[in-house]
Amino acid sequence: MSLVGDIRLSTFILVILVCLIPCYGFVHTDQSNSKPLVVATTSVISSIVKDLASDALNVVYIVPPSLCPGHYDIRPGDVELVKSANLILKHGIAGEFWLDTLISKANESGDLHVPVVSIGGSWNTPTAARALYENVALAIQDHLGIDVSQRLNSCLQAINNTEAELMKLASENQFMGVPVVAMLWQKPFVEFLGFKVVATYGPPEKLSESDIAKIIENATRENAKLVIDNVHSGVSVGEKIATHVGAVHVALINFPEILPEANNLTTMMIYNARLLANAINEYEYRLEIQRLKATNDLLVQIAISIGLIAAVETSLILMIVMRRKRQT
Repeated sequence: MSLVGDIRLSTFILVILVCLIPCYGFVHTDQSNSKPLVVATTSVISSIVKDLASDALNVVYIVPPSLCPGHYDIRPGDVELVKSANLILKHGIAGEFWLDTLISKANESGDLHVPVVSIGGSWNTPTAARALYENVALAIQDHLGIDVSQRLNSCLQAINNTEAELMKLASENQFMGVPVVAMLWQKPFVEFLGFKVVATYGPPEKLSESDIAKIIENATRENAKLVIDNVHSGVSVGEKIATHVGAVHVALINFPEILPEANNLTTMMIYNARLLANAINEYEYRLEIQRLKATNDLLVQIAISIGLIAAVETSLILMIVMRRKRQT
């Protein structure tokens, strides 16, 4: 076969393979039939399962990490995914309202017998992360009979190490007491780092113009330096508040695997803390620029004033000289 023929055949095979890949969120696991399948509602949960037992089971998340669960719409492939599951793990939050409908659709024949376990709805602080890892480990042990206690201990130690690193970052960048505005889903993490949250706001679709006006009023009064947004909820409201207040806008992530450098909860927290450190530095830089500009403006005004005074003095001297000449 010619080279062109080989390329065409390879391209055809590649297209077929891509079309056959299931669209279960961004699936990153080998779905071998020899391993139990855990279906997680979010990448928060799936990342924990991977950390604890990636060698012993397969895991797939339903909601892509770029989305907030409350914005998710069920897809046809999700029904088959649930039917294939040996265990379903969810947070138990309002944003997973669609899960009951999905399970009902998967159980239309009445023969679906898969355990569904709530593991907790808070995750973006070290304390919350430890609880989630423990709850997921317990669910895997109870429903799949897989002991992950050794991996759990390693993960808990990694969380402890991350907590120490976060505290170091907070200290080095002087987060303590800095006034900020925060999107509600990011408030626990922001307060954990020591920031002073002077105003909060919920999902943008639930905010009125009067709500935003009150937030801007509070933020201005408290001299907020940052407006901390949640990428998955949309950032337009945060940008608007920051512009009115004169604060730096920074958008944090709340679901791992949206970026390669934030593939689980610990790396996500470090990533977010560094974003906040950069935002504080940007605010201080802007402040310094404003100070320099104010100083420059003052010097210009002084120079103009001195010039005017000199001009007046020169005029007076000329007038005196001319008057004396006339007298002589």
